[in-house]
Amino acid sequence: MDQKPWYQLSLPETCRSLETDHKNGLSPDEAQARLAKYGANELAQKKGATIWQMFLEQFKDYMVLILLAASIVSAAVGELVDSAVIIAIVIVNACLGVSQEYRAGKALEALKKMSAPNAKVIRNGEHRMIPASELAPGDLVVLETGDYVPADVRIVESVNLKIEEAALTGESVPVEKETAALEGDIGLGDQVNCGFMSTLVTYGRGQGIVTSTGMATVIGKIAEMIQEEEEEATPLQKKLNQLGKVLGTACLAICAVVFLMGLLRGEPVLEMFMTSISLAVAAIPEGLPAVVTIVLALGMQRMVKHRAIMKKLHAVETLGSTTVICSDKTGTLTQNQMTTVKMYLSGTEMTVTGEGYCPEGDVLIDGQKADPAREPALLRLLEIQALCNDSRLEHDTAEGADIWKIHGDPTEGAMIVTAAKAGLTREIMNQKQPRLQEIPFDSQRKLMTTFHRDEEDRPVAYTKGAPDILVSLCTRILRRDGRVEAITPADVQEILAQNKTLAGQALRVLAMAYKPVGEIPEKPTPESDENDLVFAGLVGMIDLPRVEALEAVKVCKTAGIRVIMITGDYKDTAAAVAKDLGIIEREDQVMAGSDLNQLDDSQLEAVVRTVSVFARVSPEHKVRIVQAVRNNGGIAAMTGDGVNDAPALKRADIGVAMGITGTDVTKETADMIVTDDNFASIVEAVEEGRVIYSNIRKFVFFLMSCNVGEILIIFLAMIFQWPIPLLPIHLLWINLVTDAFPALALGTEKKEPGLMNDPPRNPAEPIINKGMIINIAVQACVMTAAVLFAFWLGCSRAGGMGTEMGLMTGRSYAFVTIISCELLRAYTARSERYTIFKIGVFSNRNMNLATIFSFSLLFVVMLIPALRDIFNVSRFSINDLEIVALLAILPLIFGELTKVVKRAFV
Repeated sequence: MDQKPWYQLSLPETCRSLETDHKNGLSPDEAQARLAKYGANELAQKKGATIWQMFLEQFKDYMVLILLAASIVSAAVGELVDSAVIIAIVIVNACLGVSQEYRAGKALEALKKMSAPNAKVIRNGEHRMIPASELAPGDLVVLETGDYVPADVRIVESVNLKIEEAALTGESVPVEKETAALEGDIGLGDQVNCGFMSTLVTYGRGQGIVTSTGMATVIGKIAEMIQEEEEEATPLQKKLNQLGKVLGTACLAICAVVFLMGLLRGEPVLEMFMTSISLAVAAIPEGLPAVVTIVLALGMQRMVKHRAIMKKLHAVETLGSTTVICSDKTGTLTQNQMTTVKMYLSGTEMTVTGEGYCPEGDVLIDGQKADPAREPALLRLLEIQALCNDSRLEHDTAEGADIWKIHGDPTEGAMIVTAAKAGLTREIMNQKQPRLQEIPFDSQRKLMTTFHRDEEDRPVAYTKGAPDILVSLCTRILRRDGRVEAITPADVQEILAQNKTLAGQALRVLAMAYKPVGEIPEKPTPESDENDLVFAGLVGMIDLPRVEALEAVKVCKTAGIRVIMITGDYKDTAAAVAKDLGIIEREDQVMAGSDLNQLDDSQLEAVVRTVSVFARVSPEHKVRIVQAVRNNGGIAAMTGDGVNDAPALKRADIGVAMGITGTDVTKETADMIVTDDNFASIVEAVEEGRVIYSNIRKFVFFLMSCNVGEILIIFLAMIFQWPIPLLPIHLLWINLVTDAFPALALGTEKKEPGLMNDPPRNPAEPIINKGMIINIAVQACVMTAAVLFAFWLGCSRAGGMGTEMGLMTGRSYAFVTIISCELLRAYTARSERYTIFKIGVFSNRNMNLATIFSFSLLFVVMLIPALRDIFNVSRFSINDLEIVALLAILPLIFGELTKVVKRAFV
């Protein structure tokens, strides 16, 4: 029979199961034996790839392999220059890829840093401080405020113990710990009698028996999930690989057909082999991998301006194809700062303005700003919040910062900020009414009381706590005008109804009370001092949504991107925040993790199509949800900041970590880091990703239409039984040098109008879709006709194709014409929809510079005799240039006409 979960075991059962003592702990010898058996209390790390392995990984691309094969064949037939150029391009591209990805995959190292370096342990009844790595199951550990929990533990003693577990569960409020056994199937966030490795003790003290260490802990299982998650190719990588296979296969097929045609026609074998090599060089866009890598790297630099750091090169484009953003709630869509938004006095509801921990805002009654000096009941309610409080508000202005921080419990932080908004800071109030005694908060009583002397030196007790409990201890009520009257059943009913209303809005509600006392007690007790209270009011607080997140969600909807909230917080709280943000409209769009457990993977795939909020989920749930989105054909981006988000970030097509509140684990696991924790920055990065993919399509179209044109030129020349118009060195120069600069300039093109009004593109759609095929066909055919005509004309002017001078002149015409065609039609490639007049003929400065530079290179080749000899071309005259110019402009004209026709009929 399987052992019950630790949270279901009583204290004696836990001790028996672990063969330990809840007072004295293990003996040193037993602890050492168990350490040898279970291993060190640390996280195992999978060995990462070396730089050499990462370098070799770059050569697995199909197109790169084809290029390497072409370079080997070129070298074998004596074309050493061609071979060297191709290899140099491949090596440069590989180095770029390695340098961009070198720092990825360090998630487990970050997890190790999070683990507690030391632990307080009781062995044989003696308190000791030992390295946390030496803990063993059964050890008795001491937990105090400020400590990290060193292993997974079953709580055996709790004195107001609270543990911050947001990094694991997503819940922003510290969990009050208790010792009693729990019943039923309970999620991680509700296991209040357990503590988990690397979470933080924020209040009180306690003890726990170690139940799991190292990789057996909850955080260890997360580490294992990250470790097991295999790296997947991004959508762009898949499409480029697909394109490479198509091009490579087509290249081999065309070469074989041409080679056989030549042999059947009786051509010499070696000559046909060289012709086939020429075709291979023409078919493969040698510069494409390098251009893609450089454009993605430029995109990474631009994203930094949008406060987004991309860690993995190809993830830049992936973000632009996102169809679903699975977002954590706490710290991502919300501020991770508890804020008071509602207060209640006898018969009066108030609204509190302002955001987060910044003490700027007002208390409004019926929409009007309230003055505490004229509202005695409000003043007393604010005094209780400021004084019955152990948190501290701090303003960080170091190095130009302007950040308000809370030291202590977030709930108490919300109250101290509320009082500060009215000018009642804790420091001022403590000077006026110093604390003289207290009854600390207790999770059983759910109350806290402090004793002071007010400004008139009268002893007074201030109490806060759970509304239902505190109201039952009140015999009087403070009216808005300052009168104190006996509390009536109607008052109690109204208070409880108001509490229910506020709780129904997903607010965390606390009640405030006070009572004058004769003397400050030396040893106050709940029985004697927490009774006969005067009810002062209710305070409702919530972790507010980010203001910018609301607008970002709207932009996502316009762009056809769906937002799914995935959180460890409570269902009602998650639903309220999601409604405020516009993520959901109905309650049936919310599902709890306990319900998710009942679904198999196929059922979950159906659910994620309609449910947009998942609450009280575990790390495993998050991974399943992300996978379900992907199984439905979506491109999933997962955002988060806690350790619990790391496996899902790894599983998603693109993981997005928060730079400020994010743990080291999420930052190292993610593909992208948002430096300002702003959900809106993610949307801006999505837009930039769309721009990058649009630009990739532009230069793929530009390069491919050139390559198809080159194939047609050589293929048709053979059909016409002409000499080859373009030599291999011509083709390499065009593919690697002349075309590269305009292609890079296309990669810097600004976004086109209405880009974020379009739905996400179909992830299954290839880069070269039907629309691009039409454009490539038009451009390639027009360019082929122009170049072949130029070749024929050049040969005819210098003695015909049968003469050496005629052939050299014809090739010179063809060489200059095809380069001029390419450089001019690069302008029409700047947009798939809009004409160059719509976007501005010379609005892309980089394109202007690239065109001038590439023309300059052409003139250098044509004017310098030594280079003319290498390229086997003749000198050009002004008359020659006039004819070439007329032919070169034809592809640009037809490209623009194609756009007009498509917009008119499609």
